[in-house]
Amino acid sequence: MRKPQRHPSGSETPKDGPMRIAKALARAGLCSRREAERWIGEGRVSVNGEVLKSPARDVGPNDKILVDGNPLPSAEPPRLWRYHKPKGLVTSHADPQGRPTVFAALPDHLPRVISVGRLDFNTEGLLLLTNDGALARHLELPATGWMRRYRVRAHGTVTQEALDKLKSGIEIEGVRYGPIEATLDKAQGSNVWIGIGLREGKNREVRKILETLGLIVNRLIRVSFGPFQLLELKAGEVEQVKRRVMIDQLGERVAKTLGIVDVDETPLAKRKRQRARENAP
Repeated sequence: MRKPQRHPSGSETPKDGPMRIAKALARAGLCSRREAERWIGEGRVSVNGEVLKSPARDVGPNDKILVDGNPLPSAEPPRLWRYHKPKGLVTSHADPQGRPTVFAALPDHLPRVISVGRLDFNTEGLLLLTNDGALARHLELPATGWMRRYRVRAHGTVTQEALDKLKSGIEIEGVRYGPIEATLDKAQGSNVWIGIGLREGKNREVRKILETLGLIVNRLIRVSFGPFQLLELKAGEVEQVKRRVMIDQLGERVAKTLGIVDVDETPLAKRKRQRARENAP
């Protein structure tokens, strides 16, 4: 596992007021909030020398936070990468079964990153990576409503009429899945290629949905996550998303909230300064 760069003073604590400890760890890019809560339960996190037993703890700028005895990494602006996940990797930092992981396969020049959601072991394609837990959480939220699009090869036959019925969603074994866009692209021997679009990220969702139609998925490729696309990125390649693109896609308000752009750097602020200069006597 890559070790994050440490702050030269030996500590780095939240600078934007009190916040829950799990959020502070996520904002530092160490992990997601859920992972942070698990780390706390394992006794890996201390605040001012006290080992925490519960995530119900607020921390502020003057608190000294340690994880496994190490201070939080120095705060960096949130960054985002597009990664073409190959088939046969687990989206995890460690796997109990000893399978190869996404994070062990990443180039050495990347900082410590977390994934935005997950892709199954046998699923390939676009996986977003970030150094910021708050950004990851925002992108994962159902309220964000971004479409995830897949290309699917499945064994069996199906009609477009049957796929159209998925537009209103479907319930499988007591689990309700929201509206699904599905287009039959072509038949190829005993397989069909289907384009799938959905706004959720439930476990094995595409495979379970198509199984109800008698189809067995044998290749699953995510081609986009919201406005971010796989495009010509080759398997195993990673490419940083430009900050300007992040701001355009997230919007200035969200970008400011997440610390992607300072208030004074937004186009609106720049326009106000320009107008002020033009109107100055």
